[in-house]
Amino acid sequence: MKKIAMLLFIIFLLPVSLLADDTIMKIGVVDIQKALNESEAGKKAKSDLEALIKSKQSVIDEKKKALEKLKGEIEKQTSILSAEAKKNKEADLERLLREYQRTVQDSQDEVKKKEAELTNSIIKEVREIVEKFSSKEKYAIIVEKGIVIYSNEGIDITDTVIKKYNESKKK
Repeated sequence: MKKIAMLLFIIFLLPVSLLADDTIMKIGVVDIQKALNESEAGKKAKSDLEALIKSKQSVIDEKKKALEKLKGEIEKQTSILSAEAKKNKEADLERLLREYQRTVQDSQDEVKKKEAELTNSIIKEVREIVEKFSSKEKYAIIVEKGIVIYSNEGIDITDTVIKKYNESKKK
């Protein structure tokens, strides 16, 4: 509802107030998702995240193999194991299963946390670049592309923002 109200404000009221003082209103659109995916920092973050996922996946795969191995042993030896030995092996299996599930959950949580950390950092920096660029280039308003139903490609400043962001990271 707030997005609709803001959009209506932008479409109807803002142009009237800005045109009242005989200035030309510049409006820009930024695709934050594109900036995340195509900026150098975004690509590096994605690569770092994929490396973290691979390392976590290898640990998970090892635990899964150990779990399957013990399960296979129990199935093969079920007829020759004493009741006590079978009970101990099943307890070990349950412990390994809980450990496996905890590892999977902890890994997912760590990956989500790292992704949010990297994404939020880049978004914050991109917004700062947008603010500086918009002020320098005298844009009246910059909106995020995901909220806009239609925009002329001429007002999309995403590529410029990505370029300026990459330049700022090299300094």
